[in-house]
Amino acid sequence: MSIVMLSGVMVMSINAEYLWLPVLAHMMLVVVLYLVLAGRKKRALLAGAVDEQRRALHDDAWPDAVLQVNNCLRNQFELPVLFYTLSVIAYSVVEARLIFFILAVAFVATRYAHAAVHIGGNVVTLRRRLFSIGAILVLAMIFLAAQQVLTRLLV
Repeated sequence: MSIVMLSGVMVMSINAEYLWLPVLAHMMLVVVLYLVLAGRKKRALLAGAVDEQRRALHDDAWPDAVLQVNNCLRNQFELPVLFYTLSVIAYSVVEARLIFFILAVAFVATRYAHAAVHIGGNVVTLRRRLFSIGAILVLAMIFLAAQQVLTRLLV
């Protein structure tokens, strides 16, 4: 760890490689969701619960249990794309890495919680809250990265 200045304030920083841990943790979530999806699709097929004529092109050919995981998986390629991009920026230019790391870990935790709710009871109000918290964390990461980039440009 080291000390760096962030807008005139001394903050702790960590080795840049730590920033990849939350990224890898999110990637693991995506892999787990693909495995859950494969299992649910297999069960649906074995139970004869799939409209074989429509399954290749129409999501509604699958039962709700499959659609839940499919939709959850799709969500992992929306807001997290900003997180991945921010992680690359942070690795390259952010000096306040500890702050970014904490925000990133918190964001990934919201993605895990969101996924658990989505493929479980699917309580939409709770899902929305978890999404909103994650979005606020991403927004904080955007501000931190922008501040660091602008500071470098203006020096």
